[in-house]
Amino acid sequence: MGSQGGFGQSKEFLDLVKSIGEARSKSEEDRIVLHEIEMLKRRINEPDIPKRKMKEYIIRLVYIEMLGHDASFGYIHAVKMTHDDSLLLKRTGYLAVTLFLNEDHDLIILIVNTIQKDLKSDNYLVVCAALNAVCKLINEETIPAVIQQVVELLGHPKEGVRKKAVMALHSFYQRSPSSVNHLVSSFQKKLCDNDPGVMGATLFPLYDLITIDVNLYKDLVVSFVNILKQVAERRLPKSYDYHQTPAPFIQIKLLKILALLGSGDKRSSEHMYTVIGDIMRKSDTTSNIGNAILYECICCISSIQSSPKLLETAADAIAKFLKSDSHNLKYMGIDALGRLIRLSPEIAEQHQLAVIDCLEDPDDTLKRKTFELLYKMTKSSNVEVIVDRMIDYMISINDSHYKTETASRCVELAEQFAPSNHWFIQTMNKVFQHAGDLVNPKVAHNLMRLIAEGFGEDDDTADSQLRSSAVESYLQIVDQPKLPSAFLQVICWVLGEYGTADGKYSASYISGKLCDAAEAHSDDDIVKAYAVTALMKVYSFEKAAGRKFNLLPECQSLLEELSASHSSDLQQRAYEFQAILDLDANAIENIMPLDASCEDIEIDKSLSFLDSYVHKSLEEGAEPYIPEHERSGTLSISNMGNQNQYDTSSHSLRFEAYEVPKPVIPIGIPAPISYPTELVPLPEPSYQRDVQPIASLGPVSDAGSTGLKLRLDGVQKKWGKPTYSSAASSSTSNSDSHRTTVSGATQPDTVVSKSRESSSYDSSSRRQPHVEVSEEKQKLAASLFGGTSSRSEKKQSGGTAAGGGGHSKVSRVSNHTEEKVRPTTTVVQPPPPDLLDLAEPTGTMSSSSSVIDPFKQLEGLLDMSEDGITATPSNGPDLMSLYSENGQNLNQNTILNEKDDPSSENTTKRTASLTKGPSLKDALNKDALVRQMGVNPTSQNPNLFSDLLG
Repeated sequence: MGSQGGFGQSKEFLDLVKSIGEARSKSEEDRIVLHEIEMLKRRINEPDIPKRKMKEYIIRLVYIEMLGHDASFGYIHAVKMTHDDSLLLKRTGYLAVTLFLNEDHDLIILIVNTIQKDLKSDNYLVVCAALNAVCKLINEETIPAVIQQVVELLGHPKEGVRKKAVMALHSFYQRSPSSVNHLVSSFQKKLCDNDPGVMGATLFPLYDLITIDVNLYKDLVVSFVNILKQVAERRLPKSYDYHQTPAPFIQIKLLKILALLGSGDKRSSEHMYTVIGDIMRKSDTTSNIGNAILYECICCISSIQSSPKLLETAADAIAKFLKSDSHNLKYMGIDALGRLIRLSPEIAEQHQLAVIDCLEDPDDTLKRKTFELLYKMTKSSNVEVIVDRMIDYMISINDSHYKTETASRCVELAEQFAPSNHWFIQTMNKVFQHAGDLVNPKVAHNLMRLIAEGFGEDDDTADSQLRSSAVESYLQIVDQPKLPSAFLQVICWVLGEYGTADGKYSASYISGKLCDAAEAHSDDDIVKAYAVTALMKVYSFEKAAGRKFNLLPECQSLLEELSASHSSDLQQRAYEFQAILDLDANAIENIMPLDASCEDIEIDKSLSFLDSYVHKSLEEGAEPYIPEHERSGTLSISNMGNQNQYDTSSHSLRFEAYEVPKPVIPIGIPAPISYPTELVPLPEPSYQRDVQPIASLGPVSDAGSTGLKLRLDGVQKKWGKPTYSSAASSSTSNSDSHRTTVSGATQPDTVVSKSRESSSYDSSSRRQPHVEVSEEKQKLAASLFGGTSSRSEKKQSGGTAAGGGGHSKVSRVSNHTEEKVRPTTTVVQPPPPDLLDLAEPTGTMSSSSSVIDPFKQLEGLLDMSEDGITATPSNGPDLMSLYSENGQNLNQNTILNEKDDPSSENTTKRTASLTKGPSLKDALNKDALVRQMGVNPTSQNPNLFSDLLG
C-alpha cells in the first residue's frame, strides 16, 4: 500500500476512481471519463515522463477501456513498456497489451521479438509474463516464431512455467491444430508431471484430443483412473482443496474424459467402476462443489457400460436431488434422471411423485426440464396424458421460442405414438389453434399427406374413418375467427378432397363453408387460392359422378372477384375453375381423379406426344428448335429478325455493372461537346473516346436554349427514385423440422451456482413431515408411469400402427417430408441503379437506332392505339419495365410456380403493390396486352421528363 492509501498510485488516480464510483448517471460518468481521456492525451506525449508516471497512465488507460471508452491513442505506449528492463513495468506492459490488443491487431508484430527475448530470460517471472501474452496474442501466422521456445519450456525447473507452457500449447492447438499434432506425446508425458498443477493443465488439451478420436487414447484409461483415485484419496497437497473437497475441478475433468473413453467399451468401463463408486460414496452433499462432482459421476455412469450396482447408487443420488428444497438440485436431479432412463426406464417410476411435483412447480425453468424428461419417457400407454400436459403448458406461456419447441414435440409424439385416429386429429387441431403460425410449415404438409395416405397399410375402412373424422372436426372449426393461415390451408385442402367423399355432406354445404372461409380471410391470398382450388375439386367430383349441381351465388361472386384480382395466381385458378366446369364428365374425371393426391405423376420430359405436330410444322416451313446450350453466341443482326433492338443475346436480366458513359465527338468539329456537370459527369481521361455522328443525339424540347442533347439509344437503366415497394423483398424460408434433443452435460459450476444448501439430505429429510399424496396426483402418476415396459416394447410401440393396425405411416410422413413439396421461388431484386449511368449496351445495336427518336418509341409503347406503332415482339424486353416505379419485372411463371406452396408469401406481398386502371375492362385488356410482351405493368405511365431531368 502506498502512502496515499492506494497500491502505489497517486491521489489524482484515486480521486478519478472515486468520482466515477459516485457518478449518479451514465452521462455524468461519460463526462468524467472524456475529461480524463483529454488530459491523458496531453500528458502521455510529453517528453521525459518518469517511468512511475507512465505506468500509472497505462493503468488509467486500462481503466478507461474497461469502462467501454476508446483508449487506442495509448496502445503504442503499452507496447513500448513491454520492452522495459524493469520487471514491474514489463508485467504492466504485458497486462495492458493483452487487454488492449487481439491476435489480429497491427501492433502484434512489434512485440513478437520482445516475447522471443523474454521467453529466454533467467527470471521465471518474466517468462511467465511472456507466456501469458503468448496465450492471448500469438496468432496462426506467428506460432512458428515461438513454438519451439515454448516446447523447450516444458522442461523448465519452475512448475509455474511448465504449467503456462502447457496452456500456451493448448492455445496453439485451438488456433492451428496442425501446428501441434507432433507434440501429442509431450502432453502425455506432462500427464505424469510431479506437480499437480501441470497435470491438471494437461487434462484440457488431452480432453480436446480425445473428443476428436477416442481410439488413439484407450491406453491412457488406466493412467486416468490411477490419477483420479489418488485425487479422491487426498494424496494431493492441501492447497488444492476447495471447500474441503480435494481438487474438485481436476476430478470433474477426469470424469468427463473417462465418460468419453468408456462409451461403448465394456473393457475400459470395468476399470472405472471402483473409483467412481468410491467418489460417489465420499462426496460431500452439503456443498455445491460436492453435488457437482456427484452429478458428473451420474453423467459418467450414463455414458459408459455401467453395472447394476452403479445404476442403483446413481438412483439413490438422484432421489436426494429430487427431495431437496433447492430448485437447482431439483433441476440437476431431473436432468440426471433423463440421462439414466435411457439405460433403465424403471428408474423413473421410483421417482414418479417427485417428477409430478416438479411438473407443478412454479419455477418455469424446472418445469421445462421436467417436460424434457417426460418427452424422453413417452410411450403409447402414456402419450395422451403427456401431450395434453404439454399442450396446456404451451397455451400458458408467451415465449415464442419455447412455444415453438413445445409444439414441435407435441407433433412428433402424436405422430409416433397416436393411440387412435380421432385423438390424433384432435391433437393436431389443438396444436394448430394455440400455436398459430409458430408451427413448422412442414407440419401442415405432413398432416395433409397423412390424411391422404391413411394409417393402415391396406385397410380402406380405417383410412375412410380417418378422413371422415378430419372432415367433421374441420367443419366445426372453420367458422372460428383468427385461425392461423397454415391451419386454414389444411382445412381447405381436406374439405376439397374428402368433404363429399362419404356422402354425409352435400356439395352445396361444403362449398358454402369454403366460400365463407375465403370471404372471412380476404386479405390472405394463399388461403383464397386453397379455397378456390377446393371448390373446383368439389364441383368437379360432383360432375364426374354424374350428379346435378348448381353453382352457389356466393361461389359465382367469388369467381368473378378473383377473375379481376391483382394476383395472377388467383386469376388463373378462377379461369381454370370456369373452364373445367364447361367440360364433359369424362374429361373432368381424367383431369381431376377422385382420391389421387398420393399417386405419382408420370412426366414425359421429351414431349414425344408432340412429334407429329412438330414434323408437320417443319414440313410447312417452320424453323427447327435450337437447344438452349447451342443458342448462346449464335444470335446476330441477320438472325434476330424482327426482335427488338434493345434485346440482348442472353435474353435475361443483366446484373453486371454498366460502363462509364462515353462522350460523343461529332465529325468535323475539333472540340468535344461539353455537357452540364449537374446532368452528366465528365469522363475520366483514361477512358477511350468513341467518334460517333451527331445525328445519334435526339432533340430534347424541354432542355432549354442551351442546346443540350441527350443520347438515349441502348439505355437499359430505369429512371426515377425507387418507391417503397422496390425495397420490400419477400422471401419464404421453409425450415426443416427437427427433433430437439436435450443439451449436453451442464458445467458443474453453472449448475450449482445458486444453491444455498447447508445441511445434509438425511437430516433435511428427517425434518420434513410425512405428507399424504392426493388422489388426483396418484392418478396422474399412474397414467404417466404405469405399465412398465421394456425397451423392446418401447421400440415396438414406436413402430406399430396407432390404434393397433399394421405399420404406421405417420413416421413415413416425417421421413418423406420433402418429396412432393414444391420449392419456393424467390425473386431476387437488383440494387437501385445509379441515375447517371448511361452506359452503352453490350449487345449489337441496330443501324437505324441513331436516327430514331427514342421518345417517340417510348410514347408508342405507352399508348399503341393512338400512335399506331407496332407492338414489341413477345420475345423481346419491354421498355416499360425500364421505367417501372418499383424497379422489378414480375415474372408470371414465377408467380404461378408458387401457387401450391402454403408457406410462400411472395404472391401476397408482390401483388399488393399492383394497381389497375379506373375501368375493370380496360385493366383486363391492358393486362392481356402487356403479358404478351412478357411483363406485368406496375404503375400508370411514368413522367419520363420529370424522372430524367429532375
